[in-house]
Amino acid sequence: MYNLLLYIFQFGVYVAAQFFTKVRTMWRGQNLAVRYLQRHVDPNAEYVWFHAASLGEFEQGRPIMEEYRRVYPNRKILLTFFSPSGYEVRKHYDGADLVCYLPVDTVANARRFLRTVRPVEAFFIKYEFWYNYLHILRHRGVPVYSVSSIFRSEQVFFQWYGLQYRHVLKCFTHFFVQNEESRELLASIGITNVDVTGDTRFDRVTTIAAQSKKLPVVESFLSKNSKCFIAGSSWLPDERIFVRYFREHRGWKLIIAPHVIAPLHLEQIKDLMPDLKVLFYSQLTVEDVKALPDADVLVVDCFGLLSSMYKYGQIAYVGGGFGVGIHNLPEAAVWNMPVIFGPNNQKFQEAQELKACGGGFEIEGYADFVKVMESFEDPAVLQTASDAAGTYVRSQSGATEKLLARLRRRANKV
Repeated sequence: MYNLLLYIFQFGVYVAAQFFTKVRTMWRGQNLAVRYLQRHVDPNAEYVWFHAASLGEFEQGRPIMEEYRRVYPNRKILLTFFSPSGYEVRKHYDGADLVCYLPVDTVANARRFLRTVRPVEAFFIKYEFWYNYLHILRHRGVPVYSVSSIFRSEQVFFQWYGLQYRHVLKCFTHFFVQNEESRELLASIGITNVDVTGDTRFDRVTTIAAQSKKLPVVESFLSKNSKCFIAGSSWLPDERIFVRYFREHRGWKLIIAPHVIAPLHLEQIKDLMPDLKVLFYSQLTVEDVKALPDADVLVVDCFGLLSSMYKYGQIAYVGGGFGVGIHNLPEAAVWNMPVIFGPNNQKFQEAQELKACGGGFEIEGYADFVKVMESFEDPAVLQTASDAAGTYVRSQSGATEKLLARLRRRANKV
């Protein structure tokens, strides 16, 4: 049944690729992946394979990859992505020796891929459970680890109709899960090779904060000692809410780093605030740079700056909560900054824990946003929320070391 559904999915992707650029990019990348590997794989090297669905999962796996390279410098790292939003941003990541798409999980693709790479270990990050790849890895005796994974009772593995697909979990050598609930759920179906190590993404954002870059453009934009509100990974439904507020409440500087930086979306953002002076980061002219201190809004229309940019803010908004699901909350909260986000956050443990500790704030619309912002007019309230957010992120770090310590213990027993 799984393979039949997979072929139907493939056909659907092929059709969609004729009409949508992003799908076409993914389709071509997946089809060319094995050819790329056949040209570039070193036949004398031992490869460790890390697979991330997209950019968020990459950030969770990155601390492990970088520490793994430090501990095992003689092994090479292969990094694969399923989504263009991960591959296109990180295809030149120098922490891996090879970076490519992962071909769709057919039996033929999995055999060709694994025959070419011959990995000695494999790490699947968070939600990745590819049936054919995992079964062939098990058949070949390759240790496979699920890292920063999180399980919920509504997932197929824990339903009466999920018995057959549940077998895929038995292909993993070990699970490194984010919380105790995940461990208990796995135990309920007989999976006990589990350690609760937490979410490696907290290690990543802590490292980023320690290595953050100075951003002269942002410093010039804020040179009049203005208060700064930073919106990261925002979508249009998010922007309609907070832009409306800042049009009605002057005195703040607004930085927007949208999730999509396509020309159409950038134009939509600009159209939301015709009465504000808006500058675009990558389009700054000499005259624009001189005008930065007097601008109201700076739109970051390029990648790679947001994590360092957060340090200049007093309050953050993280987008996606009115659609696909919220993006990276710890990336903002690590800077001792309260984080506001939309209602689609139930599946994100960090959102629930930030709300519980007083460092995160859920909104369902404009009225909620106004209420939260008005509460922050009290400096004591803002300081308390800021401290709660930063303390929470620091308390969650250390997952990478726990995971690698467990792997070292296992290696010593073999």
